Amino acid sequence: MHIHILGICGTFMGGLAVLARGAGHTVTGCDAEVYPPMSTQLEAQGIRLIEGYGAEQLELKPDLFVVGNVVSRGNPLMEAILDRGLPYTSGPQWLGEHVLNGKWVLAVAGTHGKTTTSSMLAWLLEDAGLNPSFLIGGVPLNFGVSARLTDSSFFVIEADEYDTAFFDKRSKFVHYRPRTVVLNNLEFDHADIFADLAAIETQFHHLVRTVPGIGRIVSNGQALALERVLGRGCWSEVERFGVAGGWQALPAQDGVPVDERFAVYWHSLRAGEVEWQVQGEHNRMNALAALAAARHAGVPPATAAQSLACFRNVKRRMEVRGSVDGVTVYDDFAHHPSAIATTIAGLRTRVGHERTRILAVLEPRSNTMKLGVMKAQLPESLADADQVFGYGAPSGRDALGWDLAQALAPLGDKAQAFSDLETLVKAVAAAAQPGDQILVMSNGAFGGVHQKLLDALSSRCIGRARGVA
Repeated sequence: MHIHILGICGTFMGGLAVLARGAGHTVTGCDAEVYPPMSTQLEAQGIRLIEGYGAEQLELKPDLFVVGNVVSRGNPLMEAILDRGLPYTSGPQWLGEHVLNGKWVLAVAGTHGKTTTSSMLAWLLEDAGLNPSFLIGGVPLNFGVSARLTDSSFFVIEADEYDTAFFDKRSKFVHYRPRTVVLNNLEFDHADIFADLAAIETQFHHLVRTVPGIGRIVSNGQALALERVLGRGCWSEVERFGVAGGWQALPAQDGVPVDERFAVYWHSLRAGEVEWQVQGEHNRMNALAALAAARHAGVPPATAAQSLACFRNVKRRMEVRGSVDGVTVYDDFAHHPSAIATTIAGLRTRVGHERTRILAVLEPRSNTMKLGVMKAQLPESLADADQVFGYGAPSGRDALGWDLAQALAPLGDKAQAFSDLETLVKAVAAAAQPGDQILVMSNGAFGGVHQKLLDALSSRCIGRARGVA
């Protein structure tokens, strides 16, 4: 089959393209902006890419057009497809029908932690010799790719609640038909498509309805929203984590920090012990979810707990981008207020004592943040940072529709807002001192600010050396 993918350079659609190519299909695609690293990854797979959405692409004569959710009515190629009555489908539907069909699908859903937990779960199955296929919305460092297709019956997928396509407003995950589901947490997000939390809960309940009776749901027992979802009807076995009587992470030994080593308990029985380098309560919760899901696939908890010692996390999850003159620059995907607060807390745990300063550099560019729905929560989420540098693009699709400086005002003198990236870089570099931790948070490329900061710190260091000389 020849498929032509509209919106191929997105993380999900790019991963789908790799899977389709691996399954033997001819794959071509187009996007508004075709650029590395996704473009080079796809071209290396023998996938032809076309810049833009010109109607002339109909001349490729594919068997099917696969449409990403970035495409809307008015798109010239989509309008031509509709006018000529040519066959098309959504990415999630094509994936469900042509790749996931017949697989044991392990789906990880939730507002936060989907990428990390999916990566953990894929690694636990891999280390146990189960050779899983996967499609993840990030790059797990244990694998170096975001998607792969194997001959294994197991398929791990990051199950996104965002809508499927302009013609299918259901969440993507309803197309996956999983046997194992992780419900990691649930908060209000995606204000551009959901009116409130209740609307998202309805979509999660649709997911629960697709799990077979022989399936298993692994749910965060601390999340009231998920309890409401399950309370609307559940036809599968449920295991909870984070609560007594379910899966718990408890101190492994007196005097040993739980961030370094923790014991895993299931129904109050010690099931294994994890010793690793991944900090934060949120990651221990992610680990419990992954352990429980892996157990459903046949991996003993004690074995899986040992495998976590070799888990290397995901790119853009507290990823160290470099260190200059004693100042370390991190990159993190956090963009929701809850994730921002959790990320700062995780870094504080990593660096230890309170004398080490955290300089938070934030770009609130998600659709929800751009709408200003959660701007009032920003000050509290950033409160544990020592200094805050916020950036709002002055124009274009990433521009904020609200006043960032005003939103950060409750933080007082420790917060500054910028609309010019170069000015922000100079301010952060000027404020940074040896020993500081610069935590950059954005769900986008942020104009390459990480390298700009490292370059500015290097220039400062060189200038100081020359001045001494």
